[in-house]
Amino acid sequence: MSALESILLPTIGLARTERLLRILEVPQALLDESGETASRACIAQALNMLLFEDLLERVPAAKTYASDCRLEGRKIMHDHGAVRTVLFEGMGALPAGQEAITRILRPLGYALNGVYPLERLKMTGRSQAQVEFPEEIAQFFISELHPDRFSPKFQQAVKNVTSSSIDPLTPEAVSLLADLDRNRSLTIEKSARLLPLLTRCFCRQHAVPTLADYETLLAESPEMAWIATEGNAFNHATSRVADVDALAAEQKALGQPMKPSVETSQSGRVRQTAFLAARVKRWFRTAKLDSHGVPEQVEREVPGSFYEFITRLPLPSENGAKPALDLSFDSSNAQAIFKMTAEAK
Repeated sequence: MSALESILLPTIGLARTERLLRILEVPQALLDESGETASRACIAQALNMLLFEDLLERVPAAKTYASDCRLEGRKIMHDHGAVRTVLFEGMGALPAGQEAITRILRPLGYALNGVYPLERLKMTGRSQAQVEFPEEIAQFFISELHPDRFSPKFQQAVKNVTSSSIDPLTPEAVSLLADLDRNRSLTIEKSARLLPLLTRCFCRQHAVPTLADYETLLAESPEMAWIATEGNAFNHATSRVADVDALAAEQKALGQPMKPSVETSQSGRVRQTAFLAARVKRWFRTAKLDSHGVPEQVEREVPGSFYEFITRLPLPSENGAKPALDLSFDSSNAQAIFKMTAEAK
């Protein structure tokens, strides 16, 4: 049994492990890795697989696409997952901005791979790539929203929403990550203990927001409103495909809720499109109190996560060597893709 299977099985069981291995591309070196320890790359791959699976459960169009791929015997190359954060002091116990996520990624072998100003959204995006398998293990695209660029009323609403944040990283997880950072591997038993502790970091860490705060945020930043309901969950996961234009046409013909256009980077080497965001029901606190003095809650339908497709072409060849894949992102592309959670209907 591979080390990857050995750390997935205690967390999700045999059926789900086998299903993920059937549907997702995994570096052969990790499939061959076995023994008493798991490398940081192996743990990074396992985490990505669980986050990908979670995204499928929250986005029906993505689940349908993955199911079709499995039935047709086609594997999915998970290119990257996106996480939104808030660069704001007063996040409760949660570290501000990208550090909430990068503190987890560094021990897994991730390093900064690019910085992307998202000026129209008043955000900054950063990509993180796994250094041993940069083309084969999914990158993370971590965005930070800058509340200081918005109105005082907006900033107060951000504080109201985020100040209740907990830190999901337990002392045990911190200790295991430090061990992993030192040794670049963990025993299978420790890896299996760490994995579920990391997945809990990719969800909402703050309390149910008030409807008033949500509406204040929505008026100035649909992206921050999304964070208010979804937190640090995967905003989207992404399939790397050979021809995104052909894929988009195929999915439209199948009746999937596809974005109308394909975004092209300035270099022309990166092309992206997406399914529209899923619609999800979320609870909000109101100003009205029940008989026990507890705020009543109302349910509203809001944009959830979505699923993206990307085509990456190689970088120009140097000295006849095999060209590397262009793993960059594009600020214009990213801002257009981010609008999926603002425009979903």
